[in-house]
Order: sequence, then structure tokens, then C-alpha cells
Amino acid sequence: MSEQNDAMVIAGKRYLSRLLVGTGKYKDMQETRLAIEASGAEIVTVAVRRTNIGQNPDEPNLLDVITPDKYTILPNTAGCYTAEDAVRTCRLARELLDGHDLVKLEVLGDQKTLYPNIVETIKATETLVKDGFKVMVYTNDDPIVAKQLEEMGCVAVMPLGSLIGSGLGILNPHNIKLIMEAANVPILVDAGVGTASDAAIAMEMGCEGVLMNTAIAGARNPILMASAMRKAIEAGREAFLAGRMPRKRYASASSPLEGIIG
Repeated sequence: MSEQNDAMVIAGKRYLSRLLVGTGKYKDMQETRLAIEASGAEIVTVAVRRTNIGQNPDEPNLLDVITPDKYTILPNTAGCYTAEDAVRTCRLARELLDGHDLVKLEVLGDQKTLYPNIVETIKATETLVKDGFKVMVYTNDDPIVAKQLEEMGCVAVMPLGSLIGSGLGILNPHNIKLIMEAANVPILVDAGVGTASDAAIAMEMGCEGVLMNTAIAGARNPILMASAMRKAIEAGREAFLAGRMPRKRYASASSPLEGIIG
């Protein structure tokens, strides 16, 4: 299957890269730019409350490095702990980005775990969808909640692999598979990826994509890790499409047993 025929589609737009990346925690704008370029990502998420995208004219503007003509900018509501704050942040992003309506919603429960507050997430989702936003939503790995968010109108549902920034990988693959089985919108793993094998596992499971930040920005060599993640996403997707061999309890000879010489 060609890349063109295997595009990821979110809110009606096709993307060849299934890796979505963030912009936080890099040492400077130059490293940010180089890492994102190495990742091959087409969707780049930006924490509106922590990053200048035009609200502070006296500070460097991230959009001068990650330009909207090259990337789909995905404003996110990181740092929001109530539905009200999240909605306000999305509306600010829409103003700053000339009517841009694709957003990543996350409403957090506490500062220690950064686990999603589902009650506030659902409140914010309802308001944002009614307000015309295309919502990609960060949530826990509860299949019932994921389906509810889809039915409310989210264009993508993004269950966590593990806690944000933890690098623990995908701790509950069974639940994520249940979420995917019931979904009619893209399911992307969001949070917890630590290294390339974690990303490959998510893709081998059949996830549409993976969003990460710390796994790249927190690596000893972020640019090299970004390149590794790009390859892992591609390899995992190809393995999923190829269909892995069945697992067996006992050995099975690679060479045929018939016609053995001697």
C-alpha cells in the first residue's frame, strides 16, 4: 500500500505522518525546529497557556519557527484544570490563529498525575463542539468514556498510554484495543511514550497515530530521538498492515521438513 493510500484522516484532512509532536521542554527554538523537522510530523501541538503564538509581541513567537504554512498547528489546553479555563484557552487560540478551529482538549485533575478530569473534560467538550471547534480530546483509557466523547462530536479520541511525561509506555493495551474496536473516529495514543519501541507497539496495535513531546524533548539527543520515533511509527504501521504471524506455544521449523537430503 502506498503512503498516499494510507493517509491518516482527521477532521477531513489527510496526513501522511502519523506522528504528532509537541513543542515544549526543548532548550531553545533552534532545537525545537530541528527536532520537529527530523520527526517528519505534520501536526504540531502548542500549549497556548505556556507558549507565545502572538499573545506577547515582545517575546519570540513560536510560529516564526513552526510556521502554519508548513504544519497544522494544534493548540492545546495544557495547564487547564477546569472546563471554563479550557474553553477560554481554545477561544483565545482561535483568535490568535485567525479562526483556526482544530484544538486538542485536555482538562487535568491534579498537578501530580496530570490525569484527565473526565467530568470537566465532558463539560468542555460539549461547549466547544457547540461553538464549532473540531476537538481532539485527551482522556483516560476507559472505553465507555472514549465512546461517549466520540458521540459528543470529537473528531479524534486520544487515550493515554500512561501518565504524561512518565515514559512508562502503554500500560493498558487491552483497554486501548477495546476503545479502537468500538470507535468510528481516529484513536491516537497520547502521553506516556518513552522510546521508539513504545511508539511501534501503539502502531502495531492499530492506533491511527501517536502524540508525544517529552519522549523526544527529554532525550539526551532530541533530534536523533525524533528521527527514531519517525521510523518507529512507520515500521509499526507497516507491521500492522502486514499482519503479524500467529503466536504459537511451540517451535515451528522455518524450512520445510519434506524432501530432506540424506
